[in-house]
Amino acid sequence: MRCPKQIRYWLQFITALLIVIGIAGGVGNFSHANTAIAQTAQINDNQTESTGDFVQDRLNGSLCPNQLGSVLDRIVENPVFAEGRWGILVEPLSSRETLYSYKANDLLIPASNVKLLTTAAALQLNSDDSDNRSALESWIETINRYSDNDYADALLDQIGGTDVVKEALSLLGVDPDSYQQVDGSGLSRNNLAEPLTFVALLKAMRFAQGNEIFYNSLAVAGVSGTLEGRFQGTSVEGRVHAKTGTLSGVRALSGYLENPDYGTIVFSIMINQPGQYGQFMVQTIDQIVLQLARLSPCD
Repeated sequence: MRCPKQIRYWLQFITALLIVIGIAGGVGNFSHANTAIAQTAQINDNQTESTGDFVQDRLNGSLCPNQLGSVLDRIVENPVFAEGRWGILVEPLSSRETLYSYKANDLLIPASNVKLLTTAAALQLNSDDSDNRSALESWIETINRYSDNDYADALLDQIGGTDVVKEALSLLGVDPDSYQQVDGSGLSRNNLAEPLTFVALLKAMRFAQGNEIFYNSLAVAGVSGTLEGRFQGTSVEGRVHAKTGTLSGVRALSGYLENPDYGTIVFSIMINQPGQYGQFMVQTIDQIVLQLARLSPCD
């Protein structure tokens, strides 16, 4: 006899939870797991997702760069993600060294990470002495920090559309063939991008026109925007500035991690897996970020 669909989902999630506990090596206090299990993949794009007690920062010790690959491979190649697609790229801001790459050239649905393209292009198209600079700064903060879809789509229209975005970002070194943008917000599933797209953009925007506005517009781990409920009480609280991405079956996080031992780390993490619990995908992404926080130069 086949199990009802709802029961199969519960069994899948419980199995996934047990595997994550094993991978994390005893990470966290799971006493409030029932709260997180109640979450589903149907979360609006501009809502804050909380990882709660699933992500407790008990990852002791530093991690050498040459150890990072095996640690992260164990996470993304977990059997629970067998039907999913990951794309990850991690690089230091200061060099083109690759700290970790997993299908970084695959085109995935990036959800609201598309807003990074829209806002970065808008900043390149507005001069520093523009009369609407203050208004633009407010708009970009609303778009990136709080993931406002209406503002993002309106901004794309205002600057002239997706062709204008590609032209502006190509001047920053972002390969126009590495993404397909159809709206400003990322709500469309016809948007596609590689992790490489966002890492190249984020690295360029630390030095490009409007860099401070762009950086300050991002949500901050455990502090503000769509990351307010994530990473609280961990070693990365206040040290991750990033853009979330949320659609049913899609989660993404791209941004900067200020690692006191390794310097600024730029990352893009995306997963596409229809039917997978959104909260579980978020928790796994957060575990990856916490592993990046352990990186330290090793002689």
